[in-house]
Amino acid sequence: MNTSMNTSAKKESAGKSGVKKEVMEWVRILLAAVAITFVLNTFVIANSYIPSNSMENTIMTGDRIIGSRLSYAFGARPQRGDIVLFNHKSEPGRDKTRLVKRIIGLPGETVDIRNNQIYINQSETPLDEPYLPEPMDSEDYHFVVPEGCYLMLGDNRNHSMDARAWPDPFVPEDDITARALFRYFPGIRWIS
Repeated sequence: MNTSMNTSAKKESAGKSGVKKEVMEWVRILLAAVAITFVLNTFVIANSYIPSNSMENTIMTGDRIIGSRLSYAFGARPQRGDIVLFNHKSEPGRDKTRLVKRIIGLPGETVDIRNNQIYINQSETPLDEPYLPEPMDSEDYHFVVPEGCYLMLGDNRNHSMDARAWPDPFVPEDDITARALFRYFPGIRWIS
């Protein structure tokens, strides 16, 4: 009788030990998943929701996009035409918010908007912008982009709060967090 009780106790103890091992294995898996997600979101990708129409038709209102934080990490410089995610204080007294715009002016360049066209460094030829959904209707502007900064405009120029409306029109390179890569909702599509 003692033997059968010992066997039963051993089976019960082994059953509890098996459940405990299973729970601990799930805890390890969940902790690893949280750690991987943290590393990806902090150092590799930037996930962003688009709340406005300032980048239409390239990026639509309500789209969710992924950007690469590594695009400019190893000496590569942001280029004109890149769509980037960046932190910017677009209004006095507000905290910086993440915005998505296209790079138009590079460090040290002059950017003129005249007759609804963009001219870089006093060029006589306007910037080719096939991504604009309609012709730009803008006041004239003259920008001298400081070293280490960029000038950003939305693709939907007639409906975009961008460098033309900001108190400080320039975005320091350190505030650029990622280069936009693709839309993942609704549907997957590369961004260019």
